[in-house]
Amino acid sequence: QVQLVESGGGLVQAGGSLRLSCAASGIIFSRYGIGWYRQAPGKQRELVATVSSGGSTNYADFVKGRFTISRDNAKNTVYLQMSSLKPEDTAVYYCNANRFTGAYWGQGTQVTVSS
Repeated sequence: QVQLVESGGGLVQAGGSLRLSCAASGIIFSRYGIGWYRQAPGKQRELVATVSSGGSTNYADFVKGRFTISRDNAKNTVYLQMSSLKPEDTAVYYCNANRFTGAYWGQGTQVTVSS
């Protein structure tokens, strides 16, 4: 059974930092690309950052220079370090593991940034 479990969300003031984690089980983690997505109330889910199985990273323009995605294959975990947080970063953050054989989602973790 595949599981992706996000953690690390919470309430933080604008300008603060949080580190999200996504722990995976039930898959050969190193073979999967991992993405962080977010969905704010009333908005569509949007891509935040990705890290490929080879370690290449990509970021949405709205987080470049503020967020860093990384992976630790030994721990089957992907991280999203978020700094200089803004109120508009408030959303539920989801991780996604994807490969040509299929894709999986976690249940999400809430991030709330107060002004």
